[in-house]
Amino acid sequence: MKISARVRGEWLQVPCKDGNVTVGWLAEEAVRRYVRLHPVSGNVLSGTNNNKPRMVEVRKTGGCVLLDPEDNVVDVLDDNDFVNVRMENDLPEAVGPSTIGPTSNSHFDYTLSDSLILSSKLGAVANDQLTASSDSDVVLDGYHLTIKQLVLLSKGNTKIRLRKIAEDRVTAGRQLVEAILKDNKVAYGITTGFGKFARTVISADKLEELQENLIRSHSAGVGQPLSLERVRMLMALRINTLAKGYSGISLKTLNQVISAFNSSCLPWVPEQGTVGASGDLAPLSHLALGMLGEGKMWSRRTGWADAKYCLESNGLEPIKLGAKEGLALINGTQLITALGAEAVDRCELIAKQADVVAALSLEVLKGTSRAFDSDVHQLRPHPGQINVARRLRSLLHSEAYPSAIAESHRFCDRVQDAYTLRCCPQVHGIVHDTIEFVHKIIKTEMNSATDNPIVLPERGEIISAGNFHGEYPAKALDYLAIGVHELASMSERRIERLVNPVLSELPAFLVREGGLNSGFMIAHCTAASLVSENKVLCHPSSVDSLSTSAGTEDHVSMGGFSARKALQVVANVEHVIAIELLAACQAIEFLRPLKTTVPLEEVYRTVRAVVRPWDKDRYMAPDIEAVTALLREGKIWNCVKGYVDAVKDYLDLESRAPSPTSVSLPHSVAPSYLVHEDDDEKNPPTKKHCADHQHKDNE
Repeated sequence: MKISARVRGEWLQVPCKDGNVTVGWLAEEAVRRYVRLHPVSGNVLSGTNNNKPRMVEVRKTGGCVLLDPEDNVVDVLDDNDFVNVRMENDLPEAVGPSTIGPTSNSHFDYTLSDSLILSSKLGAVANDQLTASSDSDVVLDGYHLTIKQLVLLSKGNTKIRLRKIAEDRVTAGRQLVEAILKDNKVAYGITTGFGKFARTVISADKLEELQENLIRSHSAGVGQPLSLERVRMLMALRINTLAKGYSGISLKTLNQVISAFNSSCLPWVPEQGTVGASGDLAPLSHLALGMLGEGKMWSRRTGWADAKYCLESNGLEPIKLGAKEGLALINGTQLITALGAEAVDRCELIAKQADVVAALSLEVLKGTSRAFDSDVHQLRPHPGQINVARRLRSLLHSEAYPSAIAESHRFCDRVQDAYTLRCCPQVHGIVHDTIEFVHKIIKTEMNSATDNPIVLPERGEIISAGNFHGEYPAKALDYLAIGVHELASMSERRIERLVNPVLSELPAFLVREGGLNSGFMIAHCTAASLVSENKVLCHPSSVDSLSTSAGTEDHVSMGGFSARKALQVVANVEHVIAIELLAACQAIEFLRPLKTTVPLEEVYRTVRAVVRPWDKDRYMAPDIEAVTALLREGKIWNCVKGYVDAVKDYLDLESRAPSPTSVSLPHSVAPSYLVHEDDDEKNPPTKKHCADHQHKDNE
């Protein structure tokens, strides 16, 4: 008895002896044969029992009858029958007896093409979620992409379009490549080999094979695959670079890449393997390999599947490379830059929230805000330092936002606080300035032509140069890691002060019945371990270089690891700040019924919406993750931003507590930096005013 089984669009004949085998066995045997006969495509279905796709269903092609895997083949099928085997990550074919029934004349009515047409008509595929209006598209021209737009594109709900001027530039660049081919000129990467083989001229009949071989041989990355969000960022950045028109790619090929992005057809890209010059060759080659219909690819319709199957399931065709096009797809710093852009975006968010959390810790530790006096910081006018001091003043005790906790220790004999409280503007400030510096470099890199060679259509010339070298983003991201690490370094010491009763005058480890309960004891250890880990991760990878490509590429940036390290550092920082925020909110419980300022009470309420007070020991890891999620989503910053902005409009409201060192001085002219235009404005911001600011921010 023989049965024809379809797996991933391929028909295979499976001998079933006398038919006394189960339908489940038939399906497994069909998949096994598919894997053996398609070693590249089959890799997606092979693997351990833990990671290979699960068989979802087996149906007869005629009538779409669903078969029970436990039934014997002889009982439910006839000799030479046809069945369809669907795996859990295959195309969800929205076809039933109402659309294809027993009256069909063909055994092949349940093929891939039919199911695509029917699925399209029924609108049953998940990819229809991407039918956003053109108003929500991100329009690229190679010059104006922002980090916020790139992060938006990573979510998979926004499409890409090209500006007309970008299309014209791409066409002009391709025309120059075609002219060089027509004139039989020798140009690196177009009519020659690559790297050490730059002097090897390739015959005209092998130029397309040259580009395909380049992609296949350079797809040599290893390690964990990039997340889908990061693949989207990588893909969008490469599209943006190609849109500049200096890569020599054809508009047709570029549009195919854009269509794949808009359909969320995302290649499998391992995160390790780039040395950051000549560009991020290995990861970008894996990106291009999927576009050729080779390797693995993911889409909403198919899950992880063979790339060709994934493309065809979304109505797309694999790319056919012309001269120079393979090199155009892989030569650039887009992996470093994509990961770097994510790191910058997350650093910007956690840095602002670290200021808020530090203010809350200072409040519950009964510190003073005198060290944040604007006159002090004007004497050392670094922008970040001034802004952090202003932010702390706007959150702590003032005429605008009085604090009962601050009033409770107003007449204490403490002169000054520990450095992790007193020096927040100086330490957090340079972190903010570092992030701003790196932001500028990453944004410039996002909108740069990083190919080699560079195609200059306006000059009719192609120049081999070094824009692919990743030293700029590599150095910047090493610097970013070093900078943002200090937020966690400061935070961990504040956690120590919060849990140490000698320093906080609060119950040990912020829990009642200490001994029976351990409270925040090991949460602090977790923070300490992450800070120690960051100290190692902050060693700059860009100080290293190894010669590659037989000495041709004799200095490289190692920027891929700079970017990956930066992301790990910021992830560790987010967790440490979350632990501090949890501890500070727990400390407030021991100061009740006293209340802190209005904005800091908002912080407390935001945390308590997801984590209840710590009455006795419980499973702590979920609490840490819940508050980390608040920080990553920016909810701690969002809940205070309106209050901070409101106070910013009322600079006269800086409250200065009486000082034992102050003396009366004769009236004199105030320095210019102390003169405010609104000297007659004496009313503190109202709650409505703060709400108005919050409303404007939300808009």
